[in-house]
Amino acid sequence: MNQDQFPPSDDDEVDENGYRRPSKSQRKRDSHDLQALGEALVTMPKDRLADIDLPESLSDAVDDYKRTKSFEGKRRQMQYIGKLLRGVDPEPIKEAVASFQLGHARNALALHDAERWRAELVADDNTLTRWVAEYPQSDVQKMRALIRNARKDFAAAPENRSGRGFRELFQHIKQTLEGAGRTEGDGDDLLDEGEGED
Repeated sequence: MNQDQFPPSDDDEVDENGYRRPSKSQRKRDSHDLQALGEALVTMPKDRLADIDLPESLSDAVDDYKRTKSFEGKRRQMQYIGKLLRGVDPEPIKEAVASFQLGHARNALALHDAERWRAELVADDNTLTRWVAEYPQSDVQKMRALIRNARKDFAAAPENRSGRGFRELFQHIKQTLEGAGRTEGDGDDLLDEGEGED
């Protein structure tokens, strides 16, 4: 091993043999990065984790974390996951986590887009003209009926609102956006969570 293996940095330390090694601060930052990666891993669904080529010990540790109930147990298990991550190449795992998070971000944007359209369609008749201009394949009669039902629901006293009109309009908007390729990923679960929001 020679000094050229580590690019020189102001944070590098030189040991007694003259070799450069990452500074204590750099090692601590790296450790925190791996800890954050571990925290992101445990939030991923089991089917997405299965797609990542995790070592068995790391996969088991993530499963154990998800089963652990106590705060202290979770803290210790997360430290163990961080320790296991130090022994593997983190780059493929980082890429898989980033891809998963990007998919969630896209789904959240699609959800907000559908909710924005719903709110504007219910609030203003001119919005339907804009909608039809952007999505000419839309069934205008059906859209008018869905908007009318959503408005009736909205006009009712809060205790008498069923939310059905809002949900049906939302579903129709979502399906139209998906059909037009405006939503990405496999985020139907995220979009469905917003159906009942008024």
